[in-house]
Amino acid sequence: MEPYRFVRHNRAPRTVAILIAVYAALASLIILFDAAWWLVALLALATLPALWDVFTDTSAGLSIEDGELRWFTGKRSGRLALGEIEHMRFDTRWDLSVRVSACLDSGKRVRLPDEALPPHRQFEQVLSDCGLNVIRHHFRVF
Repeated sequence: MEPYRFVRHNRAPRTVAILIAVYAALASLIILFDAAWWLVALLALATLPALWDVFTDTSAGLSIEDGELRWFTGKRSGRLALGEIEHMRFDTRWDLSVRVSACLDSGKRVRLPDEALPPHRQFEQVLSDCGLNVIRHHFRVF
């Protein structure tokens, strides 16, 4: 099988456009509705993590090559040998997000970071092409 690589950069046009729209809405609250500046500043605090990610251009991703599944996000990283993975578990949550865990032969479960994952349907196909079993669980709370 040929190597698979997926990388997500936080300095994406979509993220920048969302930040511009949010700041424009906050500015319009002050200009059009004469909102209190401290209230608008309090609302703007929620955008600081996204603004920091855009400023530092952090990235996350994963790769499957040389018989290993590797992932990274920020300064954290991890790797698993494909041979020690019993199956991959895809859990769909009530908010429709998909969590992915590697269930190992030893019984241990390693959850992959959400920000490092490619679109789940594409990732499921890649894992199947690697010969790994994929199990889906829909709407699990825990």
